[in-house]
Amino acid sequence: MSGPVVPEKTTMGEPGNSKNELCIQTSLPSSVNSKSGNVEHQNSVNSEPCSPQPMSPDQVHDLPPELLQAGWRKFWSRREGRPYYFNKLTNESLWETPTLGILHDPITDPLGINTDSSNGGVPVPAALDKRLSRPSTELNPVAAVAKRRASAELCIGSPLKKAQLNYKPFWNFDIPTNAVIKERAPLHLPPPHPETELYRSTLVMKLRQQYQDMCTQRENIDAPVDSFNRWLLERKVIDKGKDPLLPSDCSPELSQSLVHEIMNDIPIKLVKPKFSQDARKQLYKYAEAAKKMIESRKASQEARKIVKWNVDETFKWLRKRHTPSYDDYLERLTHLKRQCEPFLYEAAEESVKAIVTKVYKLSSESAQKIHAKTWEIFNEQNITEGNPAPEPSNPRLTYCYAVQLSIPSMRLPVVERQIENEIATLKYKTETLKMNQEHFWKMEQLYGLNCRDDPRFDNFLARVWCLLKRYQTYFGCSPNEGKGNQGALTPAVMECLNRVFGVTFECFASPLNCFFKQYCSAFPDTDGFFGSRGPFLDFYPTSGSFEANPPFSDELMEATVDHMESLLSETSEPLSFIVFIPDWRDPPTEALIRLESSKFKRKQFNCPPFEHEYRHGFQHLPCAKSEMSAKASFGTLVVFLQNDAGFARWGPTPEKIKELILASKPKDPLPSPSSPS
Repeated sequence: MSGPVVPEKTTMGEPGNSKNELCIQTSLPSSVNSKSGNVEHQNSVNSEPCSPQPMSPDQVHDLPPELLQAGWRKFWSRREGRPYYFNKLTNESLWETPTLGILHDPITDPLGINTDSSNGGVPVPAALDKRLSRPSTELNPVAAVAKRRASAELCIGSPLKKAQLNYKPFWNFDIPTNAVIKERAPLHLPPPHPETELYRSTLVMKLRQQYQDMCTQRENIDAPVDSFNRWLLERKVIDKGKDPLLPSDCSPELSQSLVHEIMNDIPIKLVKPKFSQDARKQLYKYAEAAKKMIESRKASQEARKIVKWNVDETFKWLRKRHTPSYDDYLERLTHLKRQCEPFLYEAAEESVKAIVTKVYKLSSESAQKIHAKTWEIFNEQNITEGNPAPEPSNPRLTYCYAVQLSIPSMRLPVVERQIENEIATLKYKTETLKMNQEHFWKMEQLYGLNCRDDPRFDNFLARVWCLLKRYQTYFGCSPNEGKGNQGALTPAVMECLNRVFGVTFECFASPLNCFFKQYCSAFPDTDGFFGSRGPFLDFYPTSGSFEANPPFSDELMEATVDHMESLLSETSEPLSFIVFIPDWRDPPTEALIRLESSKFKRKQFNCPPFEHEYRHGFQHLPCAKSEMSAKASFGTLVVFLQNDAGFARWGPTPEKIKELILASKPKDPLPSPSSPS
């Protein structure tokens, strides 16, 4: 990366997309050799020869550093036969060399970019509207530019042509954003590197195993399923450490939620039995384990006496009652657990807290090792960590753009790609990762739309590999572990949200499961090249319409509601959040209570279990199309949080709610040819 990274292209108008106006010599990949991973290039902007351009080979960045930092870039206008200057942060354009500190005059706008942004009912704040105003008699540039760019934008850097898709993709990158934010400084994070991701994966896998071993050796139980992933989510709400995945700077260090999760499986893990015989076995095992535990731990005489007495009563009941019903067994088990649990908790509390504290300390040590490894690699290329870029002193309003990194990237090592049987295989050294071909094309499109430091796609395969490795590391090794944190709303619901409520942005997504090209995600370093705006809790929009389907972590959902209420109270511009969370009421979660009692709540309704669907959490992995969606086994609560201006623009009327409910209904599979229609 030769200079500061430029924010994403926006549909408000950009250079380099109109053949009649511009000609930028940018080579993008047209095909990739599947065996060697070498990229063949061709000019994807204009097949016609361009007029000579009296500029340097790197014309885009041929500017002083202070102008580059302010977002200015230099381009060539084929129509006018001379260079012009375009600001990616503010969408301003000038014929003359820009001067810092001087406000832009719309009259000098050579490309007609700073225009009325009435893009289909998208709200524009008053401050932004003044800078983008233009006589209403002129054409809407958003629609014109979007139409002009539609085919080129979808296929930037990709051998895929839109006409080759014989099915409708599960995303829509033609929808422009209506999310407005204040300018922000680039994040001070190192770009991803395959060696770093391999090292991080090794340490995280080791940490998972250490956590499992401690649970087995100290408490004689398996680590609760998915508890490590939930711990990562919960810790990242408060973590201030440098590693994007592992927590290393949390206060308090002890995670009470993980303590409770482990304690809930002591002395044995309880699952709902299917038959009476299973219920009988589980009751017997729980009683036996409770007695053994209280005798082997430090406990008061009273605790030992009460637990032993309840266990003996349970054994007597089992011997006397030969034909109890299924409900009788469950009732007896509930009674036994209620009587013994406080004393078992007291006996195991110190040991469990030691496990959780040890996991955190190991995580902190691993984060330090990853940081050292990262800068060992970057220092070899003479790239130093430096200091974070300062925040803009007078930040201006702009449409949201992808996360930018202040630390430049290096030329990444070769990653081999092979596509066979609609499965894309990416190989770095001996590590092979797979994804379905459709999602590989999706990554190419997102990369072309958002990456600004790699116009030739030299680092594309390596960055996709890093992204896949990061999410694989986070998910874990078990087949079903982690998929609940990547479940998404169906395309039908997302289309309805956009059409009816003006939603253009996902608050919780990833490049793998996003529907819009603008979204927030967990990992800004790997995901920013593919359009991520960073973590939602670090995202501060002033207007726009948003969809939020957070991972099912109580702490994260609670922090999400608090963040939304703060954003809604700080702006008078139209702002709307449509929140989807599990309708858990036994007992109700803190997030659910806060949502229902919020002063910004305009409407809520419930989607009953098995009457709505979610997209599979691992939809990017090779799997049958019929398995992409699954019916939800729990109810989902949908809550509209809107300020007054947001309610006036996107208010949930009964007709709109009905349309959204219909869109959420599971789609019946198509009948087979032999079935009656």
